[in-house]
Amino acid sequence: MAMQNENASTLNLEEKSEVPGIDLEEDQESDTHAASQWQLMWWKFRKHRIAMAAGLVIISLYFVAIFCEFLAPYALDHREVEYAFAPPQRLHFISDDGIHLWPFVYGLHGIRHPETLRKFYIEDKSKKYSLRLFVRGESYYFWGLFKTDLHLFGVDKGGALFLLGTDHLGRDLLSRIIYGSRISLTIGLVGVALSFVFGLVIGVVSGYYGGWVDNVIQRGIEILRSFPSIPLWMALAASLPASWSPLQVYMGITVVLSFIGWTGLARQVRGKILSLREEDFATAALLAGASKWRIMTRHLLPSFMSHIIVSITLAVPGMILGETSLSFLGLGLRPPVTSWGVLLKEAQNVQAVAFQPWLLTPVIFVIITVLAFNFVGDGLRDAADPYSR
Repeated sequence: MAMQNENASTLNLEEKSEVPGIDLEEDQESDTHAASQWQLMWWKFRKHRIAMAAGLVIISLYFVAIFCEFLAPYALDHREVEYAFAPPQRLHFISDDGIHLWPFVYGLHGIRHPETLRKFYIEDKSKKYSLRLFVRGESYYFWGLFKTDLHLFGVDKGGALFLLGTDHLGRDLLSRIIYGSRISLTIGLVGVALSFVFGLVIGVVSGYYGGWVDNVIQRGIEILRSFPSIPLWMALAASLPASWSPLQVYMGITVVLSFIGWTGLARQVRGKILSLREEDFATAALLAGASKWRIMTRHLLPSFMSHIIVSITLAVPGMILGETSLSFLGLGLRPPVTSWGVLLKEAQNVQAVAFQPWLLTPVIFVIITVLAFNFVGDGLRDAADPYSR
């Protein structure tokens, strides 16, 4: 059947090519010439399979961040102290009763080691709890708009579901990672947005006006870039008042992260403006009476907007890693705010990592996010390059 369809399509192409006045190559070239810059970028980006897959991963991560209350099996502050440092549970399909079409988990039973007195858990195979979808659990306010108790998955009452284990207070690590994605992923977007505004405005002014304005701005950028990033972030984050609310700390960390992030973009924009300000279209706009601000915003910036988008995409992972590093060191976000960096702070103790290695699970999500953004950035960079193939 597939061979017949292929032969039919080949015949159609041959028939179309035999029709006088119709040329397939000319049609494709005309479509290419009539397409806009964004359409050409999209056509080239679709050919980058790794970047497309990474884009789907990023969309999935932000989907999880948006609907974290519904997707998490437990609330953020849900505690079960009797299951402190419980290991990740395994999903089973086979039991003594036979094969089950739907996964289930066994109950957990904690006992003390007779010599070390360290608590460890064994599966209680006399208790089985099936994994269920759209279960009723703890109530929550979805985005603060309405109250509900519906969760995507869970187990029946009396059972526990800890797919990634628990922390020292018996809190489900998977739920906390899902909740932490909202902070870790959005702080990158907010920080990059601020860096985008600073870098764009300062870079355009520096490149277009030149002279002493360019010298002052570039010397200031060099001074900022001469400081090591992590110590400077630590100093600025430590200067935040300890009495600030979690929301104020969140905004403060965002400003701190964007304080240095704009310098690289500003220099890239400056270089592009220097190469374009003497072009014919910019000179024609100036002779036509356009103001300098209009030339910068309506003629120069749109000509390399694709390059700016690529730079922003590649800057988001740096912001996420910056927040994770500061929170891990105790100088970033602090509880009760939950982010991936705050969760990793519990893994600072080597002994805890040795006995509870699942506390490092947030690192996997950080790595996946950073790699996904880098792959998307590489795909956009290749799509925006007119000389790439």
